[in-house]
Amino acid sequence: MGKTKVLKYNKENSNPVTLDGETLKDVESFTYLGSIIDEQGGSDADVKARIGKAGVAFLQLKNIWNSKQLSTNIKVTIFNTNVKRVPLYGAETWRATTTIIKTVQVFVNSCLRKILNIHWPDTISNNLLWERTKKLPVEEEIKKRRWKWIRHTLRKSSNCITSQVLTWNRQWKLKRASPKNTLRREVEADMEKMIKNWRDPERIAQDRIEWRMLVLGLCSFTRSNRRNYTITRISKFLHYKHILYISKCMNHI
Repeated sequence: MGKTKVLKYNKENSNPVTLDGETLKDVESFTYLGSIIDEQGGSDADVKARIGKAGVAFLQLKNIWNSKQLSTNIKVTIFNTNVKRVPLYGAETWRATTTIIKTVQVFVNSCLRKILNIHWPDTISNNLLWERTKKLPVEEEIKKRRWKWIRHTLRKSSNCITSQVLTWNRQWKLKRASPKNTLRREVEADMEKMIKNWRDPERIAQDRIEWRMLVLGLCSFTRSNRRNYTITRISKFLHYKHILYISKCMNHI
């Protein structure tokens, strides 16, 4: 029982929880599968801890970043797989506040500048930094991950818990100190940009190509690269649509 703790989200019920006659200890936060979960329901503490771990991982690979034999592309690939994935773990389900996004982006930008060997007083804009390293802004990457996860979730049975999360409505009012933003509100805000409702994603989720077009419309790229990025992606989708159309025609012959 020593490892069993209780975290209460709705504290109106202050009755202690007992198991086999033993009262379980109430805690304000706990670590589950490497993620920190607290009573606020946010991701701030978890992200802060993960950035600390990612910083240690980055320093351990210092010889790679300083290597003159490895190309920038290889270094960035190693950074993605060994460092960047640490702070972005589980980002698809974050309540991504401006503070969280800025914190992660500052860390990523700092690492990329060191990989490119750019130090003060030398400077480089964020847009140029992302262009040279072929990286998306953290906010856009989180959106892409979120909507990839949403597609998998919408394709599951309606009885699945993860599927119910997207359409679940709480039956109580939040306290004044509670966070105003939630994962569902962020998803709904994205959908408002496309002037769609929940029935549309459920239908579109069955078509991989159409879903990618939806995500393309939701996720804008950086200003300097948006035009080229959009043209390239649209060209690819038109190519896929053309192949799909030919395939359907062949099936009817």
